[in-house]
Amino acid sequence: MTLQQILYFQRVARSGSFTKAARACFVSQTAISRQICALEEELHVTLLERDTAHVKLTLAGEYFFQQVNELTARLEEVVTRTQTIAQEQQTHLTLGIPTILEQHAISQLLRQYHSLHPEVQLSTVAGSRQQLVSQLVGDRMYIGNAAGCSSAISGGAPILPYCRDCKGHGPAWEHSLFEDNAEFGYGMLLAQKAIRGGLKAKVEDVMNSEKAPEEVKAACKEYLDTFDCGATNGTATEKLVEAIKDADCDVCRDIVKNKDFLAKKSQWVFGGDGWAYDIGFGGVDHVLASGKDINIMVYDTEVYSNTGGQSSKATPTGAVAQFAAGGKETKKKDMASIAMSYGYVYVAQIAMGADYNQAVKAIAEAEAYPGPSLIIAYAPCINHGIKKGMAKAQTEEKLAVQTGYWHCFRFNPALAAEGKSAFTLDSKAPSGDYQEFLNGEVRYNSLKRANPAKAERLFGKNEQEAKDRYTYLNKLVKLYGTEE
Repeated sequence: MTLQQILYFQRVARSGSFTKAARACFVSQTAISRQICALEEELHVTLLERDTAHVKLTLAGEYFFQQVNELTARLEEVVTRTQTIAQEQQTHLTLGIPTILEQHAISQLLRQYHSLHPEVQLSTVAGSRQQLVSQLVGDRMYIGNAAGCSSAISGGAPILPYCRDCKGHGPAWEHSLFEDNAEFGYGMLLAQKAIRGGLKAKVEDVMNSEKAPEEVKAACKEYLDTFDCGATNGTATEKLVEAIKDADCDVCRDIVKNKDFLAKKSQWVFGGDGWAYDIGFGGVDHVLASGKDINIMVYDTEVYSNTGGQSSKATPTGAVAQFAAGGKETKKKDMASIAMSYGYVYVAQIAMGADYNQAVKAIAEAEAYPGPSLIIAYAPCINHGIKKGMAKAQTEEKLAVQTGYWHCFRFNPALAAEGKSAFTLDSKAPSGDYQEFLNGEVRYNSLKRANPAKAERLFGKNEQEAKDRYTYLNKLVKLYGTEE
């Protein structure tokens, strides 16, 4: 008996349907049915009465359901308390490490520090948002990148990884035209789906063949059961290839020949706010509305960074930019809310320098979500004119969140299906001097020096818009929260 089997049983019992349970758990109906059958066989008890119309609990099933509900509730309490104790006993220290710092030297220093202070939990922040995503899912990652600042480390061809792991796998990265990047990434996704769909049919043929040995059928079944789950399909793919690589079978040979396309891929689209908020917004909206499993990450510099520092729809009130030399008069476009309005799009705002763990969690959740996702990342830019210098970009992100200039949150529609709150506001109530934050960047400070009266009016409007935004986000917490 496994915890997974119990959780599947609870889901079926609550919904009264294998189909609904499978949809809520993001697995196949067959996988859930198989796990519950195994549970019943181990218990030597029939837990569910099944017919074509519905599923209901037997008397034994009702008793088992009641008892496991109490057990899982207790387990959640134990897990929460364990985590609390660990946090109380351990100090956490996060170090920001520039990518140019020699890795061997920093590793030695960290080991020395840990030997002296074993009670301190160390973590490091290094590199860019692109690198962070590729570190998490890079071995199965396809990337479409809008031409611009974010494409500086891209590869030369979409079939070639720009970096590789020990198996030779890595992100396949290519940049498109600036304006059609979302469509470009969407095309990569559709091509991959078409190829995998053909291979899936061949795997099904092998599994259903009378000539296939049982170990081959088992490998095929595991592959098909995990077909839509990137976290587990890679391992299942390796088992499948190993099981059929020496088979005297034309279909098997064709599958092995195309083995690089077997595993579930993680499709991403990267680009800045000039593309996502403005010129390419129609494409971004189309891709999000598709319902397909694709991830979009926007580097929100709040300005057209690559083409001369022009104002974009992401530029906030009062910021000075090209074609807004006197400070932008209108508020920033709320792209996150537009995406959330669909109800089936995963949406998050992150700021690595403010909350690295939240950024990692958002990326992991977006990648696991079986539909479209949008991550908007706050990205300090040289066009901001940060007085501390760009070396303090991570610090600037932290200040932006602390003062309430930028807000970190996550909207996960999958949680609603589990009876949980779909919206999580990760930013705390604003603290610190908001106006001092604005004064720390030339894009705002220059207006203050040139026209103090106008700056006072627009900066006051900017701050009030930020406060209104935080109030609105707190309303979303209540709106998407669960009823007590």
